[in-house]
Amino acid sequence: MEEFLSKEYWNRQYQNHQTGWDMGYASPALMTYFEQKSDKSAQILVPGAGNGWEVEYLYKNGWKNTYLLDFATNAVESFKIRFPEFPEKNIIVNDFFGFKGQYDYIVEQAFFSSIPRNFRTKYAQHIFELLKSGGKLVALLFNHEFNFSGPPFGGTVEEYNNLFSKLFNVKHFTIANNSIKPRKGRELFIILEKPSDS
Repeated sequence: MEEFLSKEYWNRQYQNHQTGWDMGYASPALMTYFEQKSDKSAQILVPGAGNGWEVEYLYKNGWKNTYLLDFATNAVESFKIRFPEFPEKNIIVNDFFGFKGQYDYIVEQAFFSSIPRNFRTKYAQHIFELLKSGGKLVALLFNHEFNFSGPPFGGTVEEYNNLFSKLFNVKHFTIANNSIKPRKGRELFIILEKPSDS
């Protein structure tokens, strides 16, 4: 399981084009959420961003304080070739669990499902630490198990509730209504808010 947390493993996945989770464009569910927001000065982090489709979409649509975080250099280099105008200062090559910062939003698309279950509590705690007071995690999570050992790793509504409700105010937690066709009915759209008094 530990190998799934290594940059060597993920660099091989990108090098060998073993990226079945990659849709090739930004997730409609996530982008619809941000299209309803007007304050584009917000600081946004996309951890485990991979090829960075959400990063590109947000930046091109005026969210200039969007940051890509990933430790797989093969993915980062591919993103830079595809989107050379994206500012270098907004690209963070680092391990999520060792990275520090403060953001208004964290966007979660497929990163959580790459992390072994025994690290999920650590993930939730670190998301909490990376968010500003009142900041939000905007996420798509699989709402079912997979019939293989992973990654991706699945999960259940009950598991997620137990994991996140201890730390966050749950603002939205339901089946995504605009998932791509292969994932229709298989994703939860979640908005979690860090309490403003934290």
